[in-house]
Amino acid sequence: MADASPRDRHRTAGAPPRPAADPRPAGRTPIPERLLSDAGSVARWRRSLLLLVAVVAFGTIGYMLIEGWSFPDALYMTVISVTTAGYKEVHPMSRAGELFTMVVLTVGVATVLYTFSFLMARLIEGDLESRWVRRRRERMLDELTNHFIVCGFGRMGLIIAQEFVRQGIPFVIIERDPDRMQQAIDHGFLAVEADASSEQVLKRVHIDRARGFIAAVSTDAENVYAVLTARLLRPDLYIIGRAETEDAKGKLIRAGADRVVSPYQIGGLQLAQTALRPAVVDFVQIATSSENLELNMEQVKISEGAPLAGRSLVEANLRQKFGVVVVGIQRSTGTMEFNPPPDAVMRAGDHLVVLGHLDNVRDLEAAAGEPAGVRQ
Repeated sequence: MADASPRDRHRTAGAPPRPAADPRPAGRTPIPERLLSDAGSVARWRRSLLLLVAVVAFGTIGYMLIEGWSFPDALYMTVISVTTAGYKEVHPMSRAGELFTMVVLTVGVATVLYTFSFLMARLIEGDLESRWVRRRRERMLDELTNHFIVCGFGRMGLIIAQEFVRQGIPFVIIERDPDRMQQAIDHGFLAVEADASSEQVLKRVHIDRARGFIAAVSTDAENVYAVLTARLLRPDLYIIGRAETEDAKGKLIRAGADRVVSPYQIGGLQLAQTALRPAVVDFVQIATSSENLELNMEQVKISEGAPLAGRSLVEANLRQKFGVVVVGIQRSTGTMEFNPPPDAVMRAGDHLVVLGHLDNVRDLEAAAGEPAGVRQ
């Protein structure tokens, strides 16, 4: 860790360790099959079919015993009775046969109507719900703005999505695997089943209005293609790529990624730092956790024309006015100044790394000219 550059430390610090097990629940089947897989629906569906088969068997056996007909004639008479086809009798019937026909008609027609109505209800409900879900997803996609595009919903994608939800950050997930896409929907996330390297797909999720792009697919090749496509569509977009190997890091950067994260490197560094400096690791985790309400470590961008632009830290008097501590300044050139001196000047395009209560940080964002909750 001591040999890493400040930029590398900024890139990898505070990342959560990779979970040991996949926390995702089992995938849910598509909507029409899911409706039929409901326990109550399946029971009623089986019951209606059994009733229909029982009525046909009852009528066929009855005609064979009462009228002495053959099996084909008895089956034919039963079917035209329960379906109210209205053809004439196969053979002249006795009085007992006529009474039996009345029973078959009454019970058979009721069973057929019950089975038909249940079938139509399942088909109509499934179609209506699938249409409603599709339209709702399309409307949510159309409303996306200042959002993150997350490519891939594996273990890392789930962690990213959960953190965005806790912080109230809008995002959309692109996942090519239908089972994983459905798992994302089960978690309540907005997801699209598509290839993240497709220009049409990225345009559909409004990359033109996106705040950032995260390529977290399981393979390096897919991440490179996704990053390259995103960079071609949005030269100014903030892009983060996931790399499994050292060779992929350079390719992702050449493809256009602003930051490259290696889960194995971060996990190894986290384990080493936990063993050597557990108190420091605990402090960083607490400060960067969205669940902590007492202390937050955030970054605040100094916008052009903001009241803080061009002023030094001592002139701005940030600690007394906003109750925050400036622990670092990332210059617009990308260099990081840790523990800046009081006479350090804040310039437009710089990012302040501050510690403080969330409400105080929001007040500082307003003074810096950055809308609350919009950080990059």
